[in-house]
Amino acid sequence: MTILFFSAQYLPTVGGVERYTWNLALRTVRAGHRAVVVTSALPGLLDRETDPDGIEIIRLPVWPVMKGRFPVVRPAGAAALERAMEERKPDFCVIQTRMYTQSILAARAARRHGVPAIVIDHSTGYMPVGGGAVGLAGRLYERLACGLIRRTGPDFYGVSAAVCRWLKTFGITAKGCLPNAVDPEALQREAAQRPMDWRTRLGLSADTRLVLFVGRLIPEKGAAALAEAVQGLPGTVLVAAGDGPDRSRLQELGAVAAGAVPHRMVVQLLNQADVYCLPTRYAEGFPTTLLEAAACGCPILCTPTAGTEELLPGPAYGTLLEDTSPQTIRAALKTLLDDPDTAREKARAARSNLCAHFTWDAVFARIMAIAQEKTKERAGD
Repeated sequence: MTILFFSAQYLPTVGGVERYTWNLALRTVRAGHRAVVVTSALPGLLDRETDPDGIEIIRLPVWPVMKGRFPVVRPAGAAALERAMEERKPDFCVIQTRMYTQSILAARAARRHGVPAIVIDHSTGYMPVGGGAVGLAGRLYERLACGLIRRTGPDFYGVSAAVCRWLKTFGITAKGCLPNAVDPEALQREAAQRPMDWRTRLGLSADTRLVLFVGRLIPEKGAAALAEAVQGLPGTVLVAAGDGPDRSRLQELGAVAAGAVPHRMVVQLLNQADVYCLPTRYAEGFPTTLLEAAACGCPILCTPTAGTEELLPGPAYGTLLEDTSPQTIRAALKTLLDDPDTAREKARAARSNLCAHFTWDAVFARIMAIAQEKTKERAGD
């Protein structure tokens, strides 16, 4: 079976959707099938290549709108996408997210070629493009994009129950959840590569309490408020793994802005941190970093974002913030840091829940069942 994965952004760009796509494509290859990822071109990377995992990658020419966060497919890219459909003759298509121009083109191409497709959505709100006329234009575009994709007939899935509820905004009833996931064993193997003690690397004493943030350093993610909160906690340091416009602000507040560090280092940080905190106001679908924190046994403090109702179904699994003010974050951090035994007990419960329900093998098995069902329906037409 040949599966085309359409993902407007993909590795080496770091993000939850990118790793979601890679994990599914990797398991497709390991299961003896052909995986082709169609994504956006990046400077210095080939237009077509097969990576060491055996995943074929096709990169389409795009305009990098919003500093690359919203790649818009150029006419030459649309032609390349069409050629990919004609030459690879896929049995099944997986389209990541509902709002990109690539997603619209992919859905329409799949319909023209009679290839069954599904759309997996990853957000619980509109793209944060600003207020006023710009914000209105963004919301109108998203509604148009959803309408165009919906007319092509694919089934929609969400990565969390919250995403499925959000899709109703566009008149879409999700077929079900294909949750975000991780591979706990693979994460630990990755962390063991060139192991590093982060306290030593940062010149901190062994008893320094580490609070970790992982993600884009943008206002919606709340890293600046977290840095302000940590400022008021003696013997505590915030390490922020990620990059973005808030980086200089975090440094002014005394945080360690580590930049976009390799993924294995992120996992090492999660294994060594006392608390992982995500005070996001962003329209998350199901943050991968929450799952990775749970897999590494790191106590979690976060806003009630999408996915928390599944991963952290009660206070015995993690701590949810009532709001994202520095004062509220500081108080919650102090409670966890002052009682590490209880914090670790919550972390163990979260890890147990994750291993039971949120692994890539389980999600891939479900996607393959959907693909086989859809291809049988197609053969019977």
